Amino acid sequence: MKDIEFSSPEQIKAFQEGLLKTALEYLQAHSAYYRRMFEKYHIDIARIRTIEDLQKIPFTEKKDLQLFNDEFLCCPKEKIVDYVTTSGTLGEPVTFGCTDADLERLAFNEEKSFACAGVKPGDIVQLMTTIDKRFMAGLAYFLGIRKLGASIIRVGNGIPELQWDTIMRLKPDTIMCVPSFILRLIQYAEEHGIDYRNSSVKRIIGIGEGLRDQNFELNLLGRRIKEKWDVELYATYSSTEMGATFSECPYGCGGHVHPELIIVEIIGDDDLPVPDGQVGEIVVTTLGVEGMPLLRFRTGDMAAKVVDRCKCGRWSYRLTPLVGRKNNMIKLKGTTLYPPAVNDVLDNTEYVENYVVVVQDSDAGTDDVLVKLGLKYQPPFDPVKDLKDRFRSRIRVAPHIEILPAGEIAAINYPAKSRKPVKFIDNRKKNV
Repeated sequence: MKDIEFSSPEQIKAFQEGLLKTALEYLQAHSAYYRRMFEKYHIDIARIRTIEDLQKIPFTEKKDLQLFNDEFLCCPKEKIVDYVTTSGTLGEPVTFGCTDADLERLAFNEEKSFACAGVKPGDIVQLMTTIDKRFMAGLAYFLGIRKLGASIIRVGNGIPELQWDTIMRLKPDTIMCVPSFILRLIQYAEEHGIDYRNSSVKRIIGIGEGLRDQNFELNLLGRRIKEKWDVELYATYSSTEMGATFSECPYGCGGHVHPELIIVEIIGDDDLPVPDGQVGEIVVTTLGVEGMPLLRFRTGDMAAKVVDRCKCGRWSYRLTPLVGRKNNMIKLKGTTLYPPAVNDVLDNTEYVENYVVVVQDSDAGTDDVLVKLGLKYQPPFDPVKDLKDRFRSRIRVAPHIEILPAGEIAAINYPAKSRKPVKFIDNRKKNV
């Protein structure tokens, strides 16, 4: 059977519209939340025939999931076999219940994503991600690699010593982790005489952080990794709410959508679709989810849709690397930017050990940005001046910089209940 991703755009659209009809009928029959929405706004789902018709339906937002969590469940609770939560980075965590069919769908999603990134049956993948703490992604990776027929090493995150011991013992060809952790792996290897360049690892699949800019060139972090370690680099984009992953193929020109699993709209500030290629907010409608499907969910993530045929032969549309989160946009001294641009500078400054970016309102009506950071070592020059020069070179403006003990920053980065490092704190009143 031909993979739908290689079909024409017209065939993919018609295919998705057939799945959309099924999804709407399922929501009408099983979702208390969406049934109430359809009644309130007088929506006749029989009139929603095309992807363009989705514009007649209101958005679902994170606050809706927080306020009416149980109303999104579309099956009896006894059918739930796994409970997961969102990270809660920007608010209270939201619970998602996955049925057995949902876990099969996750496995299919990740099987396709890993295959897109070149992983084959018989390959060995070392997972440097957690599979516990109510985390969907780690479980999805495990299920997908298993379904693909590759081997899995579940090491978990952190602990460079254990990671390298595992690499030397079991010789994985692929590792999956947060990209900035690769720099810690390289540093550990250099400090302990490990010949990492000639190790078994030939491919790195990154999660949670970007490796490329909007032109698909490696960003500062990606270049720094590649200069040190000449391995294949792949970026991915996913979220608990989507239950789907956009993975790069070997050509690295954006993350490919799996049309069987999700419909994506890109909307502008007026809440209407933007032209293809223009950055806007990612809005998703999940397909084939049994437990908690979502209709027009606003992710808050900003990217653009690429619709031309990829060099790999796929016609399925792609997403550019994320520009940032809409709510995290910063206005600093007349310049609009997103936290990833700040992170990119800090992640690629060799003497910076760790950091947190704090944003608050200023008297001038713009944003006051303070970077608190810890040093790996004291350079033979003024690090504050050097960093401000780096920021001006990269993003044209420089935030305030405060140097603190690295241990103090580490305590901020890793609070007790967090599953992800906290690198951005938003104290602006408009987001409270």
